[in-house]
Amino acid sequence: MTCPDKPGQLINWFICSLCVPRVCKLWSSRRPRTRRNLLLGTACAIYLGFLVSQVGRASLQHGQVAEKGLHRSRDTAEASFPEIPLDGTLAPPESQGNGSTLQPNVVYITLRSKRSKPANIRGTVKPKRRKKHAVASAAPGQEALVGPSLQAADAVAPGYAQGANLAKMGERPWRLVRGPGVRAGGPDFLQPSSRESNIRIYSESAPSWLSKDDIRRMRLLADSTVAGLRPVSSKSGARLLVLEGGAPGAVLRCGPSPCGLLKQPLDMSEVFAFHLDRILGLNRTLPSVSRKAEFIQDGRPCPIILWDASLSPTSNDTHSSVKLTWGTYQQLLKQKCWQNGRVPKPESGCTEIHHHEWSKMALFDFLLQIYNRLDTNCCGFRPRKEDACVQNGLRPKCDNQGSAALAHIIQRKHDPRHLVFIDNKGFFDRSEDNLNFKLLEGIKEFPASAVSVLKSQHLRQKLLQSLFLDKVYWESQGGRQGIEKLIDVIEHRAKILITYINAHGAKVLPMNE
Repeated sequence: MTCPDKPGQLINWFICSLCVPRVCKLWSSRRPRTRRNLLLGTACAIYLGFLVSQVGRASLQHGQVAEKGLHRSRDTAEASFPEIPLDGTLAPPESQGNGSTLQPNVVYITLRSKRSKPANIRGTVKPKRRKKHAVASAAPGQEALVGPSLQAADAVAPGYAQGANLAKMGERPWRLVRGPGVRAGGPDFLQPSSRESNIRIYSESAPSWLSKDDIRRMRLLADSTVAGLRPVSSKSGARLLVLEGGAPGAVLRCGPSPCGLLKQPLDMSEVFAFHLDRILGLNRTLPSVSRKAEFIQDGRPCPIILWDASLSPTSNDTHSSVKLTWGTYQQLLKQKCWQNGRVPKPESGCTEIHHHEWSKMALFDFLLQIYNRLDTNCCGFRPRKEDACVQNGLRPKCDNQGSAALAHIIQRKHDPRHLVFIDNKGFFDRSEDNLNFKLLEGIKEFPASAVSVLKSQHLRQKLLQSLFLDKVYWESQGGRQGIEKLIDVIEHRAKILITYINAHGAKVLPMNE
């Protein structure tokens, strides 16, 4: 007996349970069959008859619906899978002559699982190309050029010393080779290989941390025609590219024409440093992109940094506009020069650089482990044989660290309060037990905007969005998989830096003066 599950059935069963015992008791007892008892019994009998008729009709309708559903499902199955028997039974396995049995045919229906997608990078879905552009071809009968271009640029790179010697650096000499878009002199020294920009922005706007000037300069460095090439007085073997894009008819030299500093392929971390600087809200580096130089012998991608003529002149020994030693630098940190608008006293020894600039530099250098500014002698970590301090024999000078000179301390002529970070070659292969904590020595305050980004969960997503813009750099690092490995290193160092700030009680202050 099944339990009724509808309200109407419950009422029927309740009345039936009351009436049946009552009727049986009336007819079996010896009481006189009074008029009231007869009426009550008749009413119960009528209700029981009505109930029985309702149950019979419901059973008949249910059977018809079930039969129709069976025929409908059988027709559908026959249309979808005509080879499967639908008689309600599976035929037994057919026996072969050798005694083995044939297994029945089984149809497996595999449901496709929901595929997990990686983190979405906003604005990185490339639209369909509707129109193909022609690629600029080389003019016939043009010879290859060996050595630097005859197109001279009357400029000397700030922050670089005299006495360049590529042979001592172990690098291959720069050599112009014949290829698409290469011309021997004239206004079009190197035509861009394609009209499609190497700075790809597929969304409605660029990331918020990159300004319109940043995007314009990045595209200038990545896509402009190279009108001239000149070696720069530099131990790093950099070259100065004169780019077309200035005023029509202007002389092809830095100033009237925009220029970019072309560095070695090993300095590719300069591009990562530029994007990290913008995401952290520091805005102290010069725009940098990666570009394949067709006029170099091996054709590997190289970083190009924007030439900024507003940088202050530098010395040849420290590449700095302000001469400082490690001991003097520590004294400046204690004086807190120009903080809160206070003018320092003449006897304090303060420079024109604001106190907060040192905090920004220390945080930036620690994340990328840049040692060539604050630790030129490599006293805060174990250097490798190929590091500049070991090559130049500066490692033994760590006994007298107070007299060690700082390098690459550069300001702008019109803005001496703020620093400009140049030569930002970072090191991603530095292990955790060999991090250079000397870069943080004497720093008691850190910029709140940068620390908030490091604490948030959006650093990885922002770096992916920003680095994706540079097509050549993205591909040179192995795509997303290679970029993710670099971001892993930065995220791990960020956690170590946050732990250091909390352990030493350093203050986190807004530094957007």
